[in-house]
Amino acid sequence: MTIARRGLCLVIAAPSGAGKSTITRALLAEEPGLTLSVSVTTRAPRRGEQEGVHYFFRSPEAFAAMAAGSELLEWAEVFGRGYGTPRAPVEAALARGRDVVFDIDWQGHRQLRAALPDDVVSLFILPPSLAELEARLRARGADAEAEIARRMAAARDEVSHAPEFDCILVNHDFAASVAAARAVLAAARLATGRQTGLAAFLGALQAGA
Repeated sequence: MTIARRGLCLVIAAPSGAGKSTITRALLAEEPGLTLSVSVTTRAPRRGEQEGVHYFFRSPEAFAAMAAGSELLEWAEVFGRGYGTPRAPVEAALARGRDVVFDIDWQGHRQLRAALPDDVVSLFILPPSLAELEARLRARGADAEAEIARRMAAARDEVSHAPEFDCILVNHDFAASVAAARAVLAAARLATGRQTGLAAFLGALQAGA
């Protein structure tokens, strides 16, 4: 007998270059019960992007109405464009026992935890050092010096918010980091309060079923 449970929101945050996106992609590949949250944005679709797959594309007016109507679990304006998490698909997934992973920053984490305080499990990924982080950013080869300096300044600010998260992981080794993130997810799934069918299962056990 499978014990029914409510899904959870796994928030993964990190400064740029710490490995958040690669770890998230690995989790999605290895955990069939995990889906990526699809955000709403006011920016125009790029070539190859599909509605409902990469983003939900909305006008600034529609986005503002969603925010005002509490239809977004979290949202922010970045470089003049709105980005947010639609409430309805996330709550539907949680009710079906599906887990949703979020690639958002510490501000989005705060908003999401305020909106769904019993459903959020969060993981902050740290680089081994800021020097290593800078080396990773330079290894990409695409960013100018000014952009690297901006990202490093942002990283220092983001790292200061790491203690707000449930778990902290230093990404020394990719494979080990993915294993650790999967362990966080597994433990969260087994939390007593999340297993909505536990009472019925225990009752059946006690009845000798």
